[in-house]
Amino acid sequence: MCVHAVMRALRKNKTLRYGVPMLLLIVGGSFGLREFSQIRYDAVKIKIDPELEKKLKMSKVSLESEYEKIKDSAFDDWKNIRGPRPWEDPDLLQGQNPEILKTKTT
Repeated sequence: MCVHAVMRALRKNKTLRYGVPMLLLIVGGSFGLREFSQIRYDAVKIKIDPELEKKLKMSKVSLESEYEKIKDSAFDDWKNIRGPRPWEDPDLLQGQNPEILKTKTT
């Protein structure tokens, strides 16, 4: 009977009911956050394959080199083609006039 009364008192205690789970969440979250942030620093330490590293160093891509590639391109004659919606058939949509599609869906 004494144990039953103690258990009832502990259930009614708001500190034990709300405070202890909150403290466990905060303390457990800090340990979890430490583990996840450690993954970030461990990933930086990983070395890549030397052959891949050579290949990456050989192919220097810069903003200026990409600009030189597309500098002389003419973008005045491009045509905007709408992609198919999930409920539309992509084979029927390609190459059709959008005005025709509007009349078919209504």
